[in-house]
Amino acid sequence: MYSITIFTFWLTNINAFAQKQTISGADSKLFKLIELYSQAREKQDTILLKSILTPDVDQLVSTGEWRNGLASSIKGMLRSSAASAGNRTIAVDKIKYIGTDAAIIDTRYDVPNADGSVRKMWSCFIAIKDRDDWKISAIRNMMPTGPN
Repeated sequence: MYSITIFTFWLTNINAFAQKQTISGADSKLFKLIELYSQAREKQDTILLKSILTPDVDQLVSTGEWRNGLASSIKGMLRSSAASAGNRTIAVDKIKYIGTDAAIIDTRYDVPNADGSVRKMWSCFIAIKDRDDWKISAIRNMMPTGPN
């Protein structure tokens, strides 16, 4: 069984403290899926991407570009990763299950810009169960218009 430990921090006036929360079961598999996606993007690992994406995956990126299908999605992901300076950060914010074989994974998605600033976005991953593994079926990237 895979287990991830998450530390949640609160800031109250000057005092800060952490609460330790252990994630297990299906949640841990979805956390791991997003971690693998992030690693594959960082390393531009097409073999890993093919193993965690469905053949009919689609992606809507913040520029409005639609990437439909595995080949188009991977090509766009590699192009986008190569064009960005620095490391992207994807952090799971919440998971919502749609039955036992599908889940929506909302993440915070930070992308460094060439000027050193950071684009703070949201990504929504739709994951489906493929036998005992989870795979990404759709990705939606969004730029929030209000406070992030």
